[in-house]
Amino acid sequence: MNTGLSFHRQVVGAFGLVLLLASQSVSSALPGMLADGQPLPSLAPMLDQAIPAVVNIATQGRVRTQNPLMEDPFFRRFFNMPNMPQERRTTSAGSGVIVDAEKGFVLTNAHVVRHAEQIEITLNDGRTLEAELVGMDSEVDLAVLRVPPNGLTQMPIADSSTLRVGDFVVAIGNPFSLGHTVTSGIVSALGRTGLRMDGYENYIQTDASINPGNSGGALVNLRGELVGINTAIIAAAGGNIGIGFAIPTDMVANIMAQLIEHGEVKRGTLGVNIQDLTNELAEAFGVSADERGVVITQVVEDSAAEDAGLLAGDVVVAVDGRPVRRAADLRNKVGMSPVGDRIELTVMRDGRERSITAVIRETTQTTADGGSMSKYLKGASLRNLRKGELSHAETGVLVDDVEQGSAAARAGLRSGDVIVNANRQDIVDMDQLRTAIPDKEAAILLRLNRNGGMFFVVIR
Repeated sequence: MNTGLSFHRQVVGAFGLVLLLASQSVSSALPGMLADGQPLPSLAPMLDQAIPAVVNIATQGRVRTQNPLMEDPFFRRFFNMPNMPQERRTTSAGSGVIVDAEKGFVLTNAHVVRHAEQIEITLNDGRTLEAELVGMDSEVDLAVLRVPPNGLTQMPIADSSTLRVGDFVVAIGNPFSLGHTVTSGIVSALGRTGLRMDGYENYIQTDASINPGNSGGALVNLRGELVGINTAIIAAAGGNIGIGFAIPTDMVANIMAQLIEHGEVKRGTLGVNIQDLTNELAEAFGVSADERGVVITQVVEDSAAEDAGLLAGDVVVAVDGRPVRRAADLRNKVGMSPVGDRIELTVMRDGRERSITAVIRETTQTTADGGSMSKYLKGASLRNLRKGELSHAETGVLVDDVEQGSAAARAGLRSGDVIVNANRQDIVDMDQLRTAIPDKEAAILLRLNRNGGMFFVVIR
């Protein structure tokens, strides 16, 4: 009996000790002050300023369903089937960042609004506004929207080139349509490339969780300044594993300015082919093994590079004072530079350092979204036809690609079509096509060369 009472007292005593420790733990976890009287550290004050600039983006559009038989005119004619596209409605959700409250400009990813016919943004205060697409650039995956500039809060933009691996960052977005959600982490790496087969890449890698719906949201520093636009994750198992990517603001600023001014990005060209510098090549070209750069393997005839005096075998080690460590660095710099920009290249030639100035030229092979010319050509990737490229056409504007479900696809344009006449004006290049379509809202009469066969089509 005494043994049982003793055991009971031990249990009660132990339980009381657990309750005491728990109460002390809970007390220490409550908001308050540090031991030295300082307030507990918190991101809340910064987020109070940053969150109102991050918006939810909801889109509605139509995507054409693929059925190879329905694409065949003979099949439709044989079975007396109407020439009507098969489509389905689509909706998507993402995030965006208000970067200009006075003019109502909002940044997001191009893939968030690519198929959109209607775009709405929801502000932190619950208001919903209809947004207009100003322009988008699929090669960097950025888009600019415009909303009525009434009572908006903008986010300041920082220079992402000052970021270092290990810096704390915070991702703000709208994952899974839950509403504003914040995740924190650090900069895991800088200058990441190789995520896409095409386009321009120089990603910030972070372990701050970026989930579906975060696309187009903000990556901010601890001052609440924008350092990147969240764009992608690596999710081998279908969920976030701590490897997310954001487009740095030093790329964003240039693209945003061109989209606002032109509705598209007018990229230029330097006129060189390049490859990364290996230790063996460094030795062969008399460059220090510690040096990093890219080797010019070819200079295109009558190009900006030839005019500047660049030669095959030159090793480019810096552009405008910033180191060039791999081919993607130089490609990004040229791709982000508007036509007419002067860039200063530091090159190693015959073991000596030289400074060479080149002026970025307009390329004759620029690819543009047809939507910059007409709303009916939106989704068609157009470029000048190169000499000798096709056996059945010598000049014209090539339809390089047609986005599934786009206005151009619904109009019947196909990849490989060559536009040779628009609104009864013969077309040789992109400039003539732009001149022939003065009104983006008007119907267009096109004459197409499709595999050597000519026909007219009215697009309205």
